[in-house]
Amino acid sequence: MARSPKTRFAIIGCGNMGRALLRGILKAGLAAPQEIVITARSGMRRDAARTEFGVQTSADNRGAARGAETVILAVKPQNLATVAKDLKGALRPGALVISVLAGKTTDAIAALLGGARSKLAVIRVMPNIPVMVDAGCSPYARGAAVTDAQATMAARMLGAVGDTLEVAESHMDTVTGLSGSGPAYVYMMIEALADGGVKMGLPRDIATRLAAQTVHGAALVVKETGLHPAVLRDQVTTPGGTAIAATSDLEGRGLRPMLISAVVTATERSRELSRA
Repeated sequence: MARSPKTRFAIIGCGNMGRALLRGILKAGLAAPQEIVITARSGMRRDAARTEFGVQTSADNRGAARGAETVILAVKPQNLATVAKDLKGALRPGALVISVLAGKTTDAIAALLGGARSKLAVIRVMPNIPVMVDAGCSPYARGAAVTDAQATMAARMLGAVGDTLEVAESHMDTVTGLSGSGPAYVYMMIEALADGGVKMGLPRDIATRLAAQTVHGAALVVKETGLHPAVLRDQVTTPGGTAIAATSDLEGRGLRPMLISAVVTATERSRELSRA
């Protein structure tokens, strides 16, 4: 693989998250395309990334990561052991590792890549799928060896594809259960709202568009006003109106405890992954 003498970023994995973070790097102006290497086992994915973004591509994880200033692990958690074997001993001194692997702590990543006493700088990130359209939520936690400059750089990359904030690593499993897995819950809500519209006579395409925009708009009001969701809900529920009738029905059927339980269940699963 012919590549430039200076590799700023190596992205290990060319799935949705790898490509989204690649766009974040480019949008934030953190590196030129020729300073980025992205790896994938699939030749078709490598060709697509090279054509779309102009970056270097490779099937060799170790070769891509060697000498890189920042290595982004954008693979599935179950593939970590294999990738760690590829990368162990290949990282340059002072390199930063950014991991998007659910349930894998910064200490665990550092130990796998650098040894039991490793001082490797690792940032743990939990982006969610809306990063694909620059509307993601990507909280991150830094390991002990991460510098302020490295954290600032990571925040710039993540901020280019949505919202980001730094949290304590002790909160990352809950972050995974809430915002990381949360789009799945919201998609189910949109589908159910659209089904309700179809049941009452709306065409499917209109019902889906109305449901999606309603969720998008309601979320935007929460963000822009900073008001508690309960306050905003009260603004919609006029006495004796349709909204109070519907929200009363939702309360009776257990919508609130079901969503709380979903976050708890996903959080506990993330903790199980950290022990695996």
